[in-house]
Amino acid sequence: KQPLWVPDSEAPNCMSCQAKFTFTKRRHHCRACGKVFCGSCCKRKCKLQYMEKEARVCTGCYDDINKAQAFERMMSPTGPVPNSSVSSEHSSAVPPAEEAQIPGSASSPSPSALLPISALKQPGLEGLCPREQRRVWFADGILPNGEVADTAKLSSGAKRSQESSPVNPDLPETLTEDDLVTDVNQKLKEESDRITRMEEFHPSVPSDDAQQATPGQSEVAPSYKFVTLGTEECSPAEAEKSRPSSVDHSTQDVPVSASSYRALCGVENWVRREISLLADGDQLPPLLLALGEKEKDFVVEEHPFHQKVTLLLGEGGPNPLTFILNANLLVNVKLITYSSEKCWCFSTNGLHGLGQAEIVILLQRLPDEDVFPSEILKLFLDIYNDAMKGRFIKNMENITFTENFLSNKEHGGFLFVSPTFQKLDDQILPDNPFLFGILIHKLEIPWAKMFPIRLMLRLGAEYGAYPAPVVSVRNRKPLFREIGHTIMNLLVDLRNYQYTLHTIDNLFVHVEMGRSCIKIPVRKYNEVMKVINSSNEHVISIGASVNTEADSHLVCVQNKHGLYHTQAISATGHPRKVTGASFVVFNGALKTSSGFLAKSSIVEDGLMVQITQETMESLRQALRDKKDFKITCGKMDAGDAKEYVDICWVETEEKTNKGILSPVDGKSMEGTHSEKAPQCRDFERDGKVIKCTEVYYFVKDHELSSAVPHQFAKEIATACSTALCPHLKTLKNNGMNKIGLRVSIDSDMVEYLAGSGGHLLPQKYLNDLDSALIPVIHGGMSDPTALPLKMELIFFIIEHL
Repeated sequence: KQPLWVPDSEAPNCMSCQAKFTFTKRRHHCRACGKVFCGSCCKRKCKLQYMEKEARVCTGCYDDINKAQAFERMMSPTGPVPNSSVSSEHSSAVPPAEEAQIPGSASSPSPSALLPISALKQPGLEGLCPREQRRVWFADGILPNGEVADTAKLSSGAKRSQESSPVNPDLPETLTEDDLVTDVNQKLKEESDRITRMEEFHPSVPSDDAQQATPGQSEVAPSYKFVTLGTEECSPAEAEKSRPSSVDHSTQDVPVSASSYRALCGVENWVRREISLLADGDQLPPLLLALGEKEKDFVVEEHPFHQKVTLLLGEGGPNPLTFILNANLLVNVKLITYSSEKCWCFSTNGLHGLGQAEIVILLQRLPDEDVFPSEILKLFLDIYNDAMKGRFIKNMENITFTENFLSNKEHGGFLFVSPTFQKLDDQILPDNPFLFGILIHKLEIPWAKMFPIRLMLRLGAEYGAYPAPVVSVRNRKPLFREIGHTIMNLLVDLRNYQYTLHTIDNLFVHVEMGRSCIKIPVRKYNEVMKVINSSNEHVISIGASVNTEADSHLVCVQNKHGLYHTQAISATGHPRKVTGASFVVFNGALKTSSGFLAKSSIVEDGLMVQITQETMESLRQALRDKKDFKITCGKMDAGDAKEYVDICWVETEEKTNKGILSPVDGKSMEGTHSEKAPQCRDFERDGKVIKCTEVYYFVKDHELSSAVPHQFAKEIATACSTALCPHLKTLKNNGMNKIGLRVSIDSDMVEYLAGSGGHLLPQKYLNDLDSALIPVIHGGMSDPTALPLKMELIFFIIEHL
């Protein structure tokens, strides 16, 4: 029925964006809810039951109506199927369970014929029948209302699936990716003895996306399908035998890596449900001596003796000692030799579950130090507690101490950096992403807080590592002392930390012979505008990033007299060609009477460009217009003896999320844009919590200016958490405590994939996901300007402590 209209007199402002109504900004009543909105918030049209024609409705009502209609269509056995698709590009129109039983098939049933898929539309149906005749059924051939689907009319002309999905529905839930590889190799060996024709196996994902698993990333072992080379047909029974995964093989003998997040499955059954298992004094936390898929595989020593730990560390075996700080956090410890120096290697496992990058610390071992300092474990617990409160540590950020640390009051804290060129062989590395913590001196804290790139490069120059060392040297002298006279006094507040230099990620400053270049990513336009609008009319200053393409970098060194000078650190040891700088300053105070067009010079570890006020105004306008700009430096009468400073906007394929692999199918996430998942409530069941920590967007960053994807990601996270919440205990008991959900939407296509450890979730979970996700996914199509959209959400199952 028609809603009650809000009187105009009671609505001086838009009831959505609060814009004030004027003579030109008119009021509009939503015909669905009766509220008053401006034209921007009430521009949609929709068919309402109480009106004959389409009527104007607000954005909120439009989305709600679309979601309700999508849900009705999907749940109705006679209604049309919305435009959507399953993950495979080619799928059969026959339900997989029925297709496998069709006699006289031209070829043997492919493994994909029996694989769990979502209930979304299959592309193979398009063109086979009119839209009004298309129907939806679940993967077992059952309609949403419980009736059996009649597919006889649709079975003719449908193509058999040509892609193998990376999971088998008959696979036991405890079968892991490690088991899959072992089983494939064993099957190949057995089959080669009795089958004479050649068989070739291929990854189940496209070759450009497939990645081979590494020892530290055991979650991404690929699945395989078999392709027979020859014309001989094989029976369904033979095809079943040749399937790459077997239900007969037990998984309990397959070792679980102590660095894999899956190692946390089952730990909760052996320890107390407390945030900290660190005892007072020098007592060590519980020691995990053995771990596996089954509960009986675990061996935990609740109160390990120092003598035993010393003996185990001194043996120098290939595996680290794993300590349990709580049911959600493990720490791997090993005594290693790095660059001819003995170090304690600490590596966390479990911070990912809270959305925090894992932490690695290589701490210099002191002479006659038999047991590692337990203060490092307390540091990891502090990081865990901060992450629980939403305070995360990122690249180039820090933690500082107010008390003694490692028995030295001069130890000031840690600077955290992402690994780049450092040699990391034979180290205990967690799954990506992770950060290295570098111990800093108390006098270096101002630089760590206000201009960390200077401190990082100075450490690299001191210890011969580019761009930074990874070993924390204890009881060393500071590399920076009292601040003294530095250009940074004009750009950042090194005393009270009230303001700092605005640093733009992936903005690079290159210094070459006769030419300098400032490369600005196109997608960072908004950040550049913030710098322009916040700077005064005479100076523009921007902090830069370390460019891995430069072969060297400027370093600022403070001598014993407190004076600053410039050095360079090389990545290759060869003569320098392209040298990176840490910042650029454009100073518009150059007088025309000076006789110079412009001046450029290296100041400390940055580039100073002096220009006239007229050139400054032109530069500002070029930046606002996103246009390249060239500054000619040198004397006005110097002829050809000129130098140039180029400001260039670049479309670069950034190497973001390097080394991160999807839990759905092992696909590389490199090059995607990622951000913390939108804040939404956690879902708890049976003492376990499911958290969405990260969202990856498979689009260019500048295409995400709209708030629509972020709100849509929040809705998807909530729907997925709701669907999986009843299964949290079962999922974690079967080694699936890290789950990926990939959603793709376009104007004529909708699909999603959910998986863990490199293969899809079993069908029983997909049924619940279908019911929860389908209405939300179709609601995401309400704004065509946000399409196409492809994203992947990462979920972790953790213990409620």
